[in-house]
Amino acid sequence: MWPELIPFIRGCEKMALVSLEEAVEPLISILPDVQRQAYVAKENCDNPADGLTQDESASIMLYTMIWEPVDECLYYVLNRILRSEGRRRLTPWHLFLRLFINALFRLPLLSTTVYRGVPLDLSMQYREGETIVWWGFSDCTTSVNVLQSEQFLGKTGHRTMFAIKSHSGRDIHRHSNYEAENAVLLMAGTQFKVISCLTQGDLHIIQLEETIPPLPLVQPPP
Repeated sequence: MWPELIPFIRGCEKMALVSLEEAVEPLISILPDVQRQAYVAKENCDNPADGLTQDESASIMLYTMIWEPVDECLYYVLNRILRSEGRRRLTPWHLFLRLFINALFRLPLLSTTVYRGVPLDLSMQYREGETIVWWGFSDCTTSVNVLQSEQFLGKTGHRTMFAIKSHSGRDIHRHSNYEAENAVLLMAGTQFKVISCLTQGDLHIIQLEETIPPLPLVQPPP
């Protein structure tokens, strides 16, 4: 069954590819520190892997960077907007998304099991057999041990761990600000089928498998 949808993510594929500095310029009023963080990201990507340009690699690094306050970090604000219905709010992001998505599509696809942890009980939102869409970009890891960090799942309290059979994850660890996390990024608009749900005390484990929607929910780069 086709899940309940919010509007598709479109528009950024029509933009020109520009430098990271140009791509973040429309975001300055939204993310006051983004220019300085973009400078740091680009300085750290002077010899990028995977055949990416310096700007492409730096766009991924900038996405993975965390600064204070967290609610003004690029990844935080971008994903909050992507999960909302207000697609017009994405307009200032189009130049960055064009560069960022172009970079991700140049990385090889990973078909493997990845893990994602959230320090909340999300079990009521998932039912076996349902089809769901994650509209934000989703940070995952190939190493379940990484999730024990308090930044992700932690070891106490209500937690949800997703075990995801992914077919289109992107291995971003060579471009991440946290290379040791074995980071895999799932694209915005990735669709899943809920395979099973298990609760063990305060830990809720949800098994997902990526499925292919009838139409692409995010327009790929030209």
